[in-house]
Amino acid sequence: MATACLFLAACGDQVVVDEAKKAGRSAATFPAADEDYFKGMDGGVELTRDEVIGRNNWLVWTAGNDRFWNEITRNAFGNFDLLKSISSHPSLAYGRDSRFRELGLINEPCFKTPQKGSADMFGLWLDVRRTDDPACAAPDPFADPVKYAGVKIGARGRTVPVGSFYGDPTGIVGLRLFPNPDFDDKAKARWDADRYYTDPSYYNDKDLVRPYRVGMACGFCHVGPDPVRPPLDPENPKWENLSGVVGAQYFWIDRIFGWNYGGDKNRKRWEENEKNYLIQLVHTSRPGALDTSLVSTDYINNPRTMNAVYALGARLGVAKERGKEKLVGPEKDNKQLDAYFEEPDTVFTPRVLKDGADSVGALGALNRVFINIGLFSEEWLRHFNPLFGGKPNTAIEIAVGRANSSYWQATEAQTPFLAAYFLNPKVQAGHRLAEAPEGAAHLTTDAATLDKGKQVFAENCAACHSSKAPPLPVALDLNACNGGGYLDCWNDYWRWTQTEEFKSKMVEIVKAPDFLDGNYLSTDMRVPVTLLETNACSPLATNAIAGNVWDNFSSQSYKDLPSVGEIKVRDPFNGKEKYFKMPAGGRGYTRVPSLIALWSTAPYLVNNSVGPFTGDPSVAGRMKAFDASIEQMLWPERRMRDSEFGKDGVFLIDRTTVSSYLVVPGGFLPDGLRALIDPLSRWLPSIFGEGELRIGPIPKGTPVNLLSNTELYKDDATLAQNLPRYAQLLSLLKTALRDLKSLPENAGDKEAKVAFANLAEPLLSLSKCPDFEVNRGHYFGTGKVAGTAALGDDDKKALIEFLKTF
Repeated sequence: MATACLFLAACGDQVVVDEAKKAGRSAATFPAADEDYFKGMDGGVELTRDEVIGRNNWLVWTAGNDRFWNEITRNAFGNFDLLKSISSHPSLAYGRDSRFRELGLINEPCFKTPQKGSADMFGLWLDVRRTDDPACAAPDPFADPVKYAGVKIGARGRTVPVGSFYGDPTGIVGLRLFPNPDFDDKAKARWDADRYYTDPSYYNDKDLVRPYRVGMACGFCHVGPDPVRPPLDPENPKWENLSGVVGAQYFWIDRIFGWNYGGDKNRKRWEENEKNYLIQLVHTSRPGALDTSLVSTDYINNPRTMNAVYALGARLGVAKERGKEKLVGPEKDNKQLDAYFEEPDTVFTPRVLKDGADSVGALGALNRVFINIGLFSEEWLRHFNPLFGGKPNTAIEIAVGRANSSYWQATEAQTPFLAAYFLNPKVQAGHRLAEAPEGAAHLTTDAATLDKGKQVFAENCAACHSSKAPPLPVALDLNACNGGGYLDCWNDYWRWTQTEEFKSKMVEIVKAPDFLDGNYLSTDMRVPVTLLETNACSPLATNAIAGNVWDNFSSQSYKDLPSVGEIKVRDPFNGKEKYFKMPAGGRGYTRVPSLIALWSTAPYLVNNSVGPFTGDPSVAGRMKAFDASIEQMLWPERRMRDSEFGKDGVFLIDRTTVSSYLVVPGGFLPDGLRALIDPLSRWLPSIFGEGELRIGPIPKGTPVNLLSNTELYKDDATLAQNLPRYAQLLSLLKTALRDLKSLPENAGDKEAKVAFANLAEPLLSLSKCPDFEVNRGHYFGTGKVAGTAALGDDDKKALIEFLKTF
């Protein structure tokens, strides 16, 4: 809370424009690139020119967001720095040689590890292009500063080159390097590359200007090792070993956000970094998952897996049957695919986000992704305080972006090409285990087992996990249900799927030889969390509710969704059950995930919390993860339990692993407060010490989300209605400062727990998501779901054999 106060600032009403528009550049001066440079990817599929443009957009178009990531570096208190993430300096916990293992990032082919800092890159240790491989002879065409002339602004063209608007390759797929327009003569004179890597007193400074900014393309979070063509060495893949749609399944956000966390080079440094509460927070994001509202915070720690983009054609077919949503006001400003829109306000849309909030059409969903990674950050960052919050989020308006950002207009011009890429038949086909060279060894040839598995799937799974189904009853029109009456419609649908009529017809469909062909393996419907019983934090997300940051990108039908009712949650301090009323207005539902290539996507659930992470993208490595993870899905009693109350049936709760602190290095504090660090360290040694602000200690074993989920204000309340909450928060802050002041300088866990005891219950009462069990739920097949039967072990084993064929 105290750190959030450092960022309080009013938006104001002034009009802002992006750097491109400020430099006099129109959208037309950012032409889409059509060079088929990534030809080996996606199984070497032949793409049309439009599809090539779409893939290039996915992999190299950053839409000016290098400015955004530079701002986040300044706001993250020294914990995040993409320029270091792309470096291989010996002092770092990782480098190109260990980048996949330590960070889960995909090394771009045709580069190698630097042996020293580059003089023409201001001494930075950045990947070097190979000259010893004929396959790497062709240069990166997108870095051409003539054909794709960059935006000349600030110091560009003087102390740094102008470069290309696509940036230069960094050696990591999806990250591009841009000259920093703020790197003027003064910044250049101050720059010291060695100190940048090794001296905290130098690099922990919000005013430090780096010579480069790093931009992020969508592919950074979506390119991964091809499941059926994996690299022999994951640190050195070839383009033919990579898929553009599989998702960044090995991505460690905690190590990327904590730029020097991880690695075995310096265990002492690792242990010291774990004392930083922000590292504890991002550590709850398991590999392959991240909180997409981390920047535009909604005060819910909400790690979610990165979607694979499979079977878009079949998914759009489902949208025609069940995805009818109404748009009102600025929601109608979204671009649309003509075949899926009816004037004036009806869209047939897939639901992209895990909570089904992206519901304004496929193109709108794609455009929103670019904003979420920094498009038109000049405007976007005015609508919230990044990372820490502290003021109400407000809606970024499509009309404003379209009017004031050339990058925005250029992005909207290219997303139809991106849709074309995803719709290519081979790109969207998924990755079947049978196609992998070693796949046959993991698949049964026993026809009776497969037949039994199909029947079990049809009767127990297909109601949610098949886009092929019997015709709906005449009285049930799912396209007319989305909105205020949705829950009643869902309940009618669910009751129908439990009937013998549905199950018998579904068995016929599943046993047909073409069942998997063109099947999205999901209904794309919103399922009430009361039925799923999975962790409620994802369906409690508020960024897309009315008036919030993604207001323009969620439909009125979504905003009208009714409450699903009450859920049971466990108190993290005594393990006992209690009830929590789920709010309405869009919250309370989870969109059904697809099961395409299920064998390759373990661990499972929305946050990758069910099953082990192997870090091995080989077929054998994926199957090892699949076998253990699917077992935990079907036998929930084998899942991990809470360290405190597991014996009482409480599933895993993410708790701090050591005593930790909210740490703000002195260089990131406001100048006035920075000058007071020394005297304050004498008066308040537990808060101000070692030249930094340290709020804590937060005792070992504290539920991580107890702090991160503190609701600083209610989204659906007025200022007057929020005033009592502000009073509560101020009182709580006063209590915290009093208790922390009483602690000695080197307080241990025992003393910290005593001081923290006064905060636990008040923080719990202020929690926006008081559900702490991360791996609970999805009890289908156990008999715990009302109206369903328990499966025997033989049924479950047969089902697993059938699931492997997806």
